[in-house]
Amino acid sequence: MTVKQQPRAASDPAMWDSVLGLHTFVERQLAHALQRRFGVGLSEYRALEVLTQAEKGEHRMQELADRIGLGQSSVTRLVGRLESAGYAYKDTCDDDRRGVYAVITDEGRKHYQDARSTYADVLGAALDTASTDDQLARAVRALRGAA
Repeated sequence: MTVKQQPRAASDPAMWDSVLGLHTFVERQLAHALQRRFGVGLSEYRALEVLTQAEKGEHRMQELADRIGLGQSSVTRLVGRLESAGYAYKDTCDDDRRGVYAVITDEGRKHYQDARSTYADVLGAALDTASTDDQLARAVRALRGAA
């Protein structure tokens, strides 16, 4: 399949810099709030979110790594931290004993639900704040659909 390339705008690098700046700013706000209020990092929160949304509350470790943007060894350590906190556990695949799943616990679901509104509130506030910054406002407008 041939992909037709779109013409590149001269402002692509500037927009990308704005997106990266916005990402860094928002991620810092989210990470700080989740750690302070719920004792979980941003990656742990995202793993709980992915597992909560999974049909059976589980994902193969590699699928989880792909979904949250981590490598295999990083997601193994992350699930280990969730397991120590009682929010998830590792389980082997019935069909393939080499396959390992991360499975959310009821406590993990509750913890995710408790943190969810804080995540949404902090995200909205961070975007509102960023929209007043000349360097970040363009990315916020694009994200919110008013570019």
